[in-house]
Amino acid sequence: MYSDLDNSIDFLRRLLYRAQSEKQEGQEDSSALEGLEEITPEPVSEAALTVAASLNDVWKDFLAHTPFVIASFMVLIATWLIVIMLRRFGWHLFQRTTSRKSLQDLFVRLLTIVIWVLGLLFAAMVLFPGLTPAKALGAVGLLSVAIGFAFRDMFENFFAGILILWRFPFEEGDVIACESIVGRVESVEVRNTTIRRMTGELVIVPNLFLFKNPCEVLTNRVKRRVSITAGVAYGEDIEESVKVIAAAVKECRTVRDDEQVQVFPEGFGESSVDIEVTWWTGSTPGQVRESIGEVVTAIKKALDAAGIEIPFPYRTLTFKEPLNLVRGEGRSPGAGAEGDAG
Repeated sequence: MYSDLDNSIDFLRRLLYRAQSEKQEGQEDSSALEGLEEITPEPVSEAALTVAASLNDVWKDFLAHTPFVIASFMVLIATWLIVIMLRRFGWHLFQRTTSRKSLQDLFVRLLTIVIWVLGLLFAAMVLFPGLTPAKALGAVGLLSVAIGFAFRDMFENFFAGILILWRFPFEEGDVIACESIVGRVESVEVRNTTIRRMTGELVIVPNLFLFKNPCEVLTNRVKRRVSITAGVAYGEDIEESVKVIAAAVKECRTVRDDEQVQVFPEGFGESSVDIEVTWWTGSTPGQVRESIGEVVTAIKKALDAAGIEIPFPYRTLTFKEPLNLVRGEGRSPGAGAEGDAG
């Protein structure tokens, strides 16, 4: 019984001691605040106390939220590592799907975009625990609409690049012609296509330009048909000329023998009968120029050897009245001619 009484008395003493301690601390805090109020004006003191309290709350919230920040950074780092691995080894995943390198690159890029979007959404949900997937997708939708209006040209080139990589038949290394641009494709990216002109200049072409305008793929096949026009004099045998030209073209090294050489009289020119010569050769511009040079040289040699004239342009002058040639007196014909020329 006495022990219970002693315990109760001891408990009351501790309560009284704690109350006195809290009272002293309150008096010290109030004395400090009073001292601060004495040396500072009242509005400034209230503002300083508000700012200090706000900073204290922000610091406490930051410390309490630090684990979520660290976790979201870890999610972003993991997403970055996955993207690096995908870009390095992703083309192995799509080798069985398609043999076109452009499609393999397209699949890797699209999958990279999807991974980054998912990683950012997951990092946002980790950073803000109250954020749900539905809210996150809604925010992404509104943000995408705003960005789409602000960067419309960029997104048009982006989607045009996807369609080019997906459907268009040219690859890196093909020679294409679009409007005034003729060159070899060095790279097909999502927004731009890099083309090296035949003269050596590098051209960066927006994909939207290639998508909207007619584009000729000159190297879509390994062979290409070429046509030139040859002319023989009106007095020559046309059938014999056609045979000579056809035999000369077939002997050329750059002319493909798996396609037919066609030689047909085309029409009547000013000074000659025009003959169209058509044959097949390589598809690149260099091969075409080389073949044209060889064929023109061979036709000229064959016609000269056969004695068939390749005429110069003729001009016939007709005057309304006959011309009277008057020789000057006291001058020889040669002198008169020189004097007229002078």
